[in-house]
Amino acid sequence: MEFRRLGNSGMYVSEISYGNWITHGSQVEQDAAIACVKTAIDEGITTFDTADVYAATKAEVVLGKALKGVRRESYELFTKVYWPTGPGKNDRGLSRKHIMESCHASLKRLKTDHIDLYQAHRFDYETPLEETLSAFDDLIRQGKVTYIGTSEWRASEIEEALKIQNACGYNRFVSNQPQYSMLWRVIESEVVPMSKAEGIGQIVWSPIAQGVLTGKYKPGKKVPAGSRATDKKNGAEMISRWMREDVLKAVQNLNPVAEATGLSMAQLAVAWVLQNQNVSSAIIGATKPSQVKENVKASGVKLSDQTMKAIDKVLGKLPETDPAKNISPNPRA
Repeated sequence: MEFRRLGNSGMYVSEISYGNWITHGSQVEQDAAIACVKTAIDEGITTFDTADVYAATKAEVVLGKALKGVRRESYELFTKVYWPTGPGKNDRGLSRKHIMESCHASLKRLKTDHIDLYQAHRFDYETPLEETLSAFDDLIRQGKVTYIGTSEWRASEIEEALKIQNACGYNRFVSNQPQYSMLWRVIESEVVPMSKAEGIGQIVWSPIAQGVLTGKYKPGKKVPAGSRATDKKNGAEMISRWMREDVLKAVQNLNPVAEATGLSMAQLAVAWVLQNQNVSSAIIGATKPSQVKENVKASGVKLSDQTMKAIDKVLGKLPETDPAKNISPNPRA
């Protein structure tokens, strides 16, 4: 496993992180989820990402159980705040009230006394930004949070926050967590250049496009039983944007590219996002340990310019690049 600095902070993270977005507490039973975490540790992953909203708070509980007994200093624990965690108007967003209450609840569920990276899961258009940033800064000063970051914020939103943090002497954001893959490249034109200039690293999610880039979904064929595309809880909805014939056909044409590099399709997809030097870590999820073992092999892989060009040629105009597609909804709507 290779390691990279998280932005310009002093903390290192594993190039590949383990995330439990729609698996732990939802798609995967607890014992299987814990087995995946144990495998991740055995394979050298030290960075674990979750959120209070995942599986209606159950994901944090499962991750806390899975990491029980592991030396706390040996791993980096990330979680997030923003989406609704209860029925009340104040059970969501980035108000001081919700941030403080959500952080304390996450600490209890994760069975820890501090969070290594606490992230604003989306941008809150209702709460004054200074209120949000002040609350985050207080959590750092209280020792409950070590670093802070954003998730799916636009470049202009991050820049606005950094100006306030600089002016008020608050601790600065060191990371952003966007969706990023061969097929979804909306961060490349604005977020990445700004982040490079400001010392912010990307912790990218869905590098294999919810499994589409593994090539297991064949054009004109029935989706595999038990796959994410059949998960009615929320997996099928998330993957639906890629379940088009033109996309699936193009992905199949990536097979020769992967074979030429000696990588599986999934490994090629993860290695591709890691070629972007502004990416600090790529988050992988898993429903079984074998998937973890396969995907970690993408760490340290250097793809040639020829391979990168071949991927672009196969995918053509299919990848989404419009930065306006990065939108934060109103959590109270």
